[in-house]
Amino acid sequence: MSYKNDYEEVIKSLGSSLDGLSKKEASERLEKNGPNELKETDKVPTYKLFLESFKDPLVVILIIAGVVQMILGERIESLIIFAVIVLNSILGVVQTKKAESSLDSLKVLSAPNAKVIRDGEKNTLPARDLVVGDIVFLEAGDYIPADGRIINSQSLKVEEGMLTGESEAVLKNTNKIDEDVALGDQINMVFSGSMVVYGRGSFVVTKTAMETEMGKIASMIESAEKKATPLQKKIDEFSKKLGIGIVILALLIFGIQVARGYMTGGEGEMFGIVVESFMFAIALAVAAIPEALSSIVTIVLAVGTNNMAKNHAIIRKLPAVETLGSTSVICTDKTGTLTQNKMTVVDGYLYGAEDFEVNNKNIKNSYHAKLLALVSALCNDSQITNTGKEIGDPTEVALINYSNKNDLDYDKLRNKYTRLDEIPFDSDRKLMSTVNSIYGDAILLTKGAPDIVFNRCKYVLNNGDTVELTEDILSEYKKKNEDFSNRALRVLAFAIKDVPDTGFEPKISDENEMTLVGLLAMIDPPREEVIDAIRNAKSAGIKTVMITGDHKTTARAIAKEIGIIKEGDIALTGKELDELTDSELDTDLDRISVYARVSPENKIRIVKAWQKKNKITAMTGDGVNDSPALKQADIGIGMGSGTDVAKDASAMILVDDNFASIVKAVEVGRTVYSNIKKSITYLFAGNLGAIIAILFAVFAGWSNPFTALQLLFINLVNDSLPAIALGFEIAEKNVMKKKPRDPDEGILAGGTLQIVLFRGIVIGIATIIAQRIGMIVSPEMGVAMAFSTLILSRIIQTLPARSNEQTSFGVGFFSNKYVLGAMVICFVLYGVTLVPVLRGIFSIPMGFGFRELSMCFGLALSASVVMELKKIIFSKRRVSVESIDSEI
Repeated sequence: MSYKNDYEEVIKSLGSSLDGLSKKEASERLEKNGPNELKETDKVPTYKLFLESFKDPLVVILIIAGVVQMILGERIESLIIFAVIVLNSILGVVQTKKAESSLDSLKVLSAPNAKVIRDGEKNTLPARDLVVGDIVFLEAGDYIPADGRIINSQSLKVEEGMLTGESEAVLKNTNKIDEDVALGDQINMVFSGSMVVYGRGSFVVTKTAMETEMGKIASMIESAEKKATPLQKKIDEFSKKLGIGIVILALLIFGIQVARGYMTGGEGEMFGIVVESFMFAIALAVAAIPEALSSIVTIVLAVGTNNMAKNHAIIRKLPAVETLGSTSVICTDKTGTLTQNKMTVVDGYLYGAEDFEVNNKNIKNSYHAKLLALVSALCNDSQITNTGKEIGDPTEVALINYSNKNDLDYDKLRNKYTRLDEIPFDSDRKLMSTVNSIYGDAILLTKGAPDIVFNRCKYVLNNGDTVELTEDILSEYKKKNEDFSNRALRVLAFAIKDVPDTGFEPKISDENEMTLVGLLAMIDPPREEVIDAIRNAKSAGIKTVMITGDHKTTARAIAKEIGIIKEGDIALTGKELDELTDSELDTDLDRISVYARVSPENKIRIVKAWQKKNKITAMTGDGVNDSPALKQADIGIGMGSGTDVAKDASAMILVDDNFASIVKAVEVGRTVYSNIKKSITYLFAGNLGAIIAILFAVFAGWSNPFTALQLLFINLVNDSLPAIALGFEIAEKNVMKKKPRDPDEGILAGGTLQIVLFRGIVIGIATIIAQRIGMIVSPEMGVAMAFSTLILSRIIQTLPARSNEQTSFGVGFFSNKYVLGAMVICFVLYGVTLVPVLRGIFSIPMGFGFRELSMCFGLALSASVVMELKKIIFSKRRVSVESIDSEI
């Protein structure tokens, strides 16, 4: 570990010197170790992605059915089947290709050039040519081109938020560190991809390319598992089972038909019997397979995506909508997500001023309070531009915002009380001083760490009067400082001193025998809406876990204030987490609510630990360091203000960086999943009705009640629009009072199977009755009436499908205009099949008229009425959601 050694030892161990490497040695190392750039694994070719979509069992069955029908001359049916299959495959490839670009964004962060010393001479080289042992020079504005050990620092400050998650720039030094520390505390090191924001310095390269911290993150992004969503898993599992069931059922029907034909028709007619039986089996397969299911689910997810966008959540990967609805754990960053990402003065202390409040705008009436604000604004290098952009250290920006908020415009103060000289801040003495002209007198203004300032003061202001700083007064200040620290507040002390008006040049020795003015305490405060959002998440059975690069004390204090930590919960640092075995972590996981000073490896381990417990886990993040965990999580949530790398690794982006928007997105996700289940229930119930009618015809010895084209027309044209319209249903009551659903829950679980069976049986019975009535006239009329009753039943079924608990009127008959619109369009589409020119194609005889249509409509309407009556009859016996929740 380079940070544990003196930089001279590090340079020597790397075979280098302060004069750098020779060009020859650098060339040899470059040839041996390769260029300083990130590598990525080969991506799956587009054609392979396209072909993989044809592995689905239902797709294979449809392809076989299409090929056979093509051979038998049924070209229209075959072309429709093939068109649907190809369209679904194209949609899948497009979604996949849009998903992966994290490595490209990482590469953008790499510095294009670097200033190095070779053969004792300073050169500017492409960063990709850097090797271990190179001496690199840095100045403000430079990107760090590789990892390295600092060998010279002149007030060098580096922004490392993309690696550590903390926005405050780190002041670097050359001193070795004796103990093991987290990445964010390695203040004598620099890391590839971070940026110099102040000062200058130099470092010796210790790691390049994939060996750097950035390279490790790139490797973790590549190796992070691609998680299928719960819905994807269940649809895949169901498709396999459904495919096997359809094949067995079709073969069984085929066998029964052939055997029956052989016994009644004899050997001479066997070819025709086999063909007819096969077409019957194909019709059954087409009736059973929900051809448009994949497309409908995609469209319903897209509807949810649009709703989430209205709530500041941009979905990059459609399945994330559904995954949110089943989320059990949200691992969230602190800075900017739970907090405002803006240091704010929240408390302070002035000796003798008992009524002092930092948010009291009357401080202008108090000399003591006004002086405190004056010192904090003048002994300060930050500024706010005319456009409102804040420039400078976040702590100093908080001080000028404090001054402005109390009607003491910092800019006017600086113009009025001009700065004559200064002693810049440095990390050794932990002080900053300026000399300002105040009413013609030169005054030394100092701010810094309280314990340092206390030791440099001889006097103190007592409600505006200067008195000697006694031990009793000092103990009061120390006690107050300790109280602030226990609340995880960042505290600064302020002091003043009269100095000569002319010819005075301040020295460090002048920062003594000063007058203590007071204390100001700051923190990055929680967002106002976060407390309610965490409470809502908790009532929805979702655990919120804070994962931050900040210090443990600060993280725990914020977590306690906003309700993340409860009695008995644990807060761990990344180092403490590393010391836990997997078994120990698994035991304590439910009680660990805060992780502080964590590394990228820590974050992935936390996510995997929750996933091991079969919990759907969401992870928020904005930095490069978050990217591997964002990709590993069931749903990665990038911040709108974050790095492109984090956004690319995420499934969802929060435009407003607000935790409350995540909870709102969960509500939308739950509603989307509920609507998808409604669409699936609608499709399967209709298909089951068709299957029941076909099976009854087989065992009753009737002719096939439908042609394959009729079933394709229903499944692909008429069923699609109502199923999509169900995706626009508004949220059911108490959607955020339920526990997250079990990710192992089957697609037809939760009473869905019973609903499908009941509705399917009702539709099947209505269709069978219709065919029987039609058969009195002719077999062709039976087919026409069965087809008409089935299609009308499935259209009208849209109304009871809107809710499994409430009737159409209970939900609000006109609350979903898309359902009503879809039904009207479907009625019109069905009417097209009755046009004389098209009747022959859809096997509807000319004798099928208004009388027959009225009977079919009556049967279809009766089926939906029965479905609605069932809800009313069993509503009193249904256990309320609140009762279930209380029992759980």
